[in-house]
Amino acid sequence: MVEATRAKLHRVPGLEEEDEEQEEYEEGRSEQEKEMSWTSSVEEPIQPTTITGLQREDFQDGTCSPEDPSSASPLVRTSEQNLSPRSGPLSTIQEGEKQTLVRRNSEKLGNPERQRKRLDKKAASSANLLTRSPSLENRAKELVSNAGSPGSRRGTYSQGQSIKMFIRGRPITMYIPSNIQNYEDLKMEPPSERLELDWVYGYRGRDCRANLYFLPTGEAVYFTACVVVLYHINKRTQRHYRKHTDCVRCLTIHPDKVRVASGQTAGVEKDKPLQPCVHIWDSTTLVTLQQIGLGTFQRGIGSVAFSSADSGAFLCVIDDTNEHMLSVWDCNKGTKHAEVKSTNEAVFAVDFNPSDSTNIITCGKSHVYFWTLTAGQFMKKQGIFGKYKKPKFIQCFVFSLTGDVLTGDSEGNILTWGKSAADIKTLGKGAKETFQIMRQTRAHEGSVFTLCNLQGGALLSGGGKDRKIIRWSADLAPERECEIPENFGAVRTIADVDGEELLVGTTRNAILRGTFSDGFVAIVQGHLDEMWGLATHPSVNTFLTCGHDRQVCLWNTEEHKLDWCITLEEYGLCADFCPVGSVVSVGLSTGRWVVLDLLTREVVSEFTDGNEQLSVMRYSPDGSVLAVGSHDNFIYIYNVTESGRRYTRFGKCNGHSSFITHLDWSKDGKYIMSNSGDYEILYWDIAAGCKLLRNRFESKDREWASYTCVLGFHVMGVWLEGSDGTDINALCRSHGETMVAVADDFCKIHLFQYPCPKPKAPSHRYEGHGSHVTNVCFTHSDSHLLSIGGKDTCILQWKVMGVGGGGSREGPASVSSTSTSSPEPATS
Repeated sequence: MVEATRAKLHRVPGLEEEDEEQEEYEEGRSEQEKEMSWTSSVEEPIQPTTITGLQREDFQDGTCSPEDPSSASPLVRTSEQNLSPRSGPLSTIQEGEKQTLVRRNSEKLGNPERQRKRLDKKAASSANLLTRSPSLENRAKELVSNAGSPGSRRGTYSQGQSIKMFIRGRPITMYIPSNIQNYEDLKMEPPSERLELDWVYGYRGRDCRANLYFLPTGEAVYFTACVVVLYHINKRTQRHYRKHTDCVRCLTIHPDKVRVASGQTAGVEKDKPLQPCVHIWDSTTLVTLQQIGLGTFQRGIGSVAFSSADSGAFLCVIDDTNEHMLSVWDCNKGTKHAEVKSTNEAVFAVDFNPSDSTNIITCGKSHVYFWTLTAGQFMKKQGIFGKYKKPKFIQCFVFSLTGDVLTGDSEGNILTWGKSAADIKTLGKGAKETFQIMRQTRAHEGSVFTLCNLQGGALLSGGGKDRKIIRWSADLAPERECEIPENFGAVRTIADVDGEELLVGTTRNAILRGTFSDGFVAIVQGHLDEMWGLATHPSVNTFLTCGHDRQVCLWNTEEHKLDWCITLEEYGLCADFCPVGSVVSVGLSTGRWVVLDLLTREVVSEFTDGNEQLSVMRYSPDGSVLAVGSHDNFIYIYNVTESGRRYTRFGKCNGHSSFITHLDWSKDGKYIMSNSGDYEILYWDIAAGCKLLRNRFESKDREWASYTCVLGFHVMGVWLEGSDGTDINALCRSHGETMVAVADDFCKIHLFQYPCPKPKAPSHRYEGHGSHVTNVCFTHSDSHLLSIGGKDTCILQWKVMGVGGGGSREGPASVSSTSTSSPEPATS
């Protein structure tokens, strides 16, 4: 877990506090932190200051000249770009005022104890007055109330104010824009907009079994991340059950075909453990009927099953502890009926005998167990393999119409198990009946991952290595077979729709629909591994994702489908659409980046910058320049021509002391704001030859075309108290500049108002991801927000609701975008 450190805010009127800041920084760190600490590339030269003078911070020279200074460039320099030219290390702040020379890290003047008291007093003060840029004037009027009178202290602060925020002991100075009045009276409210879960892209087939069912309502039930999805396969609509607090791991349907039981893994929320449990809920109303085993289970739930003989009165559960506890629960009362340790080996499946609820079967690694429940006590019998080769894994099982147990194993066989009379001759008088293999049927090359009963006694089996689906007669004679396409992976589970049509979940996180005659097509698709790259198209309702599975996917937000997918040689980590909308740039893990044509899907340009992974791609607002942020600490700048198809290196920005994490362009396309892994905020004059702006104060009023930097004055309030510098992975300001969405390390999405310059700002909080949320992005019209998960490989599409939301800009929502289960978000 990341180390948490309290975030502090201080008002810094001038440079006379620089020494106090350094003193606080040194005293606030433990000896261990001092040993592990790093020094910033930023140095403070000697500067003049007064009590009310503006604070200036100069950086070490960290510029890089253009590749060819004499070459023509679309970037035109103007005299206005040369902000505050300096002839030397000393300059006058305010003419006629007394100047005092102060050097950072110099010997402290005066009584240190007295200075500490002054610092504490300043820290406690809330009279920090901020100003805002003219473009945000209207929003400022909404935020500011009861401004200080002209003669009050509140109204007479100098424009040189700054705010300091501390992350892991590192002070981060953020300068205040010019025209906001009265910081302490700024009221931080949650945004008027809210999010409603609109669509879930993805399916968890890579590591879960028996997690796809078909309901009489025409809906397929499956899960990914923390969401159980009910997808109507004909109407192409989704409903969502969202009461789980962490990843769903297993699923089963009650005999009444209405109730559903779903089990989740244990989770953690900001160091607070979340206990695993099983939810029993109504698939019609999405209302939770019972929470089974809250506080009883550990780690998570591996398998669940309803009894059939007694109309589903009981639920059996296998948990994920080392002993894989088998327990039986009363579904109506929610009470535990019996419990026993099953085995230390992995358990893959559990189920009741459909004709006798006192008989339960479990299977897994190298075993199949037959359990009998009598008076609250379990009796276990192990299946005897006898003369047959013992497989490494028993993957699945079903009950035949005759009551026999059929298992599918890792050797590709279907084994028929039956009771055998006690062998008194060999074992003596005390011998008891045993369960032995009655028949072995060769079915697949590789594992048999799933078995599915059909009406009339027929059986379906799904293969791993051969990717085949085979239909068997009641006496296990093969009748029909088909093979699913290789790009979808192996067969993970099968659900019967109507005896002919099937739904097939695959190991590559896809759900297929089809028949033996017509073949199968994908109706649900998703990524296979962790995702980081996300970009939305500048003018149409599409977005692009890329991740560690080396796939680059283009999705349609209106039709909720995958438009196309290609596989690259390396995995992608970042992407951005060229503003012209015909190409997209993708940054890869090796320092290489490619430009793809959206229509042909072909690579039209390819470059390599350094040999470390790229973290951000960002086009200037007019698309004439591309900035490439790398883990080698540089930002590479390219001129762009021919509608995004031709690129020429212009220069590189050299000055960060750690890897680049985020960057944004100014609205005029001449400047860049960037963040790095050591929590620096730097500003660059690109037109002046990728020049690092020494005086960051001069960038305080600059307007930014996008806002994705996680560190900055306008988003300072998104950092929760006690945050670590890595707690926020990404943020994105809406195009209307009214809200900012935040992706955090605790599976949450937050929606704040924009700007958000005060600490402890309230927000709407949304759950759904089962892993760290790696990126968020608004669509071009702000009608939707996209969020992507890390290890949960899930994409969530949220509809923006309420005043200022983009939903009203696009007109009516698509008929296929329906979600009736989104609860009211938590407000924090």
